[in-house]
Formats: sequence, structure tokens, C-alpha cells
Amino acid sequence: MAESRESASSRDIYQLKVTLKGARPPIWRRFQVKGGARLDKLHLFLQVIMGWSNYHLYQFTIDGVAYGEPHPDYEDDMEDAAKVRLSDLAPGEGFKFDYMYDFGDSWEHRILVEKILPPQEGVHYPVCLAGKRACPPEDCGGVWGYEELLETIRDPEHEQYDEMMDWLGGEFNPEAFDLNEVNERLSGRLEDAL
Repeated sequence: MAESRESASSRDIYQLKVTLKGARPPIWRRFQVKGGARLDKLHLFLQVIMGWSNYHLYQFTIDGVAYGEPHPDYEDDMEDAAKVRLSDLAPGEGFKFDYMYDFGDSWEHRILVEKILPPQEGVHYPVCLAGKRACPPEDCGGVWGYEELLETIRDPEHEQYDEMMDWLGGEFNPEAFDLNEVNERLSGRLEDAL
């Protein structure tokens, strides 16, 4: 009996590139995930891959439809991210969709489906392949607040330098990205989760 394309696509591997919108220079990650990953799990993968701490609400916007964690106290039309899979909504290579984390700071990300591949034997998914620059600190005020923070910590004479460095825990390197650390965190917490 021939296998349906729908069931095969959930096992396909999606190579995605996520870029933080508005960040200059760009902050991005390239990773691979199973097409059968539910969007609520994709959110958790993005938290680890980007370096966020999962303190805030999120939503994906795909073809004008919002997916996230519906809440009875909010009157919105958000669909449940736990009920849909990546392969159900991202039809092919070149497809783009949005992911927002923290509705206050509005960290907007663009996700591009770069490739759809067969799974490789011995590879555990998700896996991060590459990336550039550190994730901004949580609660720093979105892209504009992050730019101000960077300006402040570049100038030890700035009146808020000491305060900002204390808030950051004494150090912050905006150029830092450790691929091995990201993959260790992925394999330790989320390996093969669907």
C-alpha cells in the first residue's frame, strides 16, 4: 500500500532559519526539526535555540492565523499550537512565517523553511546547525531597548553603565554564540520531543 504524502511529511526534516526582526547586525539561527513537531514544541525549541528563557507568552502567525496558548480570559481568535504540526502548515521550501515572543517587548522573528530533507540516521532532532550573535537579555525593552542597552554598556563613562552591568550580572557579549552549548541544551531537555 502506498504511503500518503501527509504521513511522510511529518517525518521529513525541516531546515529552518530564524532571524530576530529589526536586530542590527542580524541575530539568527539555522536548525533542523522534525516536520511532525507540534507548534507548542517548536516554541520550546526556539526558546533554547535563540536563548530565551520562556517567561512570556508567544504566538506563531501563519497565513494570517495566530497559533499559541489560548486563554479563556482573553477574547482572541488564537488557535491552539498544541493541536497543529509544522508539516501541516508549512507547505514547502521558501515558506515564511512569523513567531513573536513576549507581547510586551514584542520580539518578532521571521522563520524561513530553507529545506525539507529526509531524516539522517544517527541524528537526533532538533539540532542547531549555525547561528550569529547572542540573544538579547529578557525584558530589556524589545529591539529598541536592546540597542539602548548596547549603547550604554559600550561606554563605561555612561551614567547608567554600572546599573546596566549589575542588571546583566556583570557581563554581556553581544557577539557570543556557542553552538555546542545550544545543542547540549537541546539534547538535555528536548531531544526528539514531538
